Parts: sequence; structure tokens; C-alpha cells
Amino acid sequence: MTKAPVLSPATVSEHDGVRYLHLGTPWVQGAMRLRTPAKIELEYVQRMMVWTLLRPPAELTRGHAVQLGLGAGAITRFCHGAMKMRCTAVELNPEVIAACRAFFRLPDDGPRLAVVQQDAQHWLDVAETGSVDVLCVDLYDHEAAGPVLDSEAFYRACARVLTDTGVMTVNLFGRDARFERSLQRIAAAFAAGTVFALRPTREGNTIVAALRRGALPERDELQARAQQIDTRLGLPARKWLRMIRALPADPR
Repeated sequence: MTKAPVLSPATVSEHDGVRYLHLGTPWVQGAMRLRTPAKIELEYVQRMMVWTLLRPPAELTRGHAVQLGLGAGAITRFCHGAMKMRCTAVELNPEVIAACRAFFRLPDDGPRLAVVQQDAQHWLDVAETGSVDVLCVDLYDHEAAGPVLDSEAFYRACARVLTDTGVMTVNLFGRDARFERSLQRIAAAFAAGTVFALRPTREGNTIVAALRRGALPERDELQARAQQIDTRLGLPARKWLRMIRALPADPR
């Protein structure tokens, strides 16, 4: 019999008008500014939204957005609330889901929102092929030492559930020795597409984006999209353009 994972308690703190989610340690798992709860507070979480640059403007808010790892619910709230997308959030720890509903304004499930208490790998294994347009992966435990799911098989499962025009973003630690290995696994899983990374944040979070198929749009097109995203969604997309580091499809 497989031993059930030990799940950490979800705890909440507040400082300077910002509410933080923890998993029984000082490490921050998510945040929400109390005066502007609809906005994404943490810089690395904002950068997880770099996928908006990779979707044609007419399709920007269409389709199915999935978050693996709920955190404080910032991406889910934004995609569901500001972008009006259909959203699924997959979170293993029931205390995290309860904390998001009690303290971080996560809406109840409805026609456009499903919060699933499940292991992310299991959810991927049973999800329909090509059923997801946007996949945001942020899977860390209470120690926040590295992603808890990081194998090539995991990233291949991520690629499988995406549509041909789908895109994935992943939160990694760019200054961690395992970063290059993670990058290689993602590139191998997305060999038919394009993989790029943004520069690390001050804390070391490095967002990697992977297109299921195809190449990055031309620079002029990216700049036009960034302008629209800045104006329409209030995200710093023009700033992201200066951070993009394109990578070969499979560097191995």
C-alpha cells in the first residue's frame, strides 16, 4: 500500500497590508494585497502570466486555464475574475484550499471554476489529451527547496494535455543546481515547440515557458501584444519582453 504523503498545515500571516500563505514554515507560498485582492502581488507569480504573450489577442481570454498548485490562488483568481476564463486548479493539500477560500477570496466552484483536491500527476494522467490551453505549474512543498514533480515523464504529461497551440509556464529556482536539468527535461518534452526562460527574480525564481508547438511570434507582434496586455490586464508584459532568453528545443 502506498503511504499517504504528510501534508503541512496552512498558516496565514499579514504584514504591511499584504496577507501571506505559509505551509507551517516562514517560506511564502502565496500572497494577496488586501486593498487590491484582484491583482497579482508577487513578482514571480506575475511572470507566470508570460503565457499571455504567446496567445493571439483574439484568443487571449478564451479556453481552459489549469493551475497545478494553488498557492494563495492568485493565478486562479486572476484568470477566472479579470480574464473570465474557464479555470481548473489542482491542489493536493485540503488545508490550502480551505485557507484560500477563507482568507484569499477564492470563489466557490461554479460553471467556470473547479478546484480539485488531487495529486497533480494523477490529474494529468487521467486528463483528456489536448484539453488545456494554458497550464501554470507551481508545485512546491513546505520546504520550498525545489519542485516536487520535475521528471521528464511529468513534463511529457503536461505537454500531452495541452492543445497544439497550448502553452505551459513553470516556476523554477534559477540559481539552484538542478535548474539546468529541469530545463533539459522540459525541452525534451516540448521538442516540437519552443522553450524560453525569463531572468530570475531577486529571490531566484525563474519562470520557464514552453509552447506545445511552433515558434515565438516575431518581435513586432510580441511588442504589440505586450502593449495590449499592459493596457487591458495591467500586467507588465513590456517588461517581460526584455527578460526573454530563448532556448533550443532540446539541448541534450
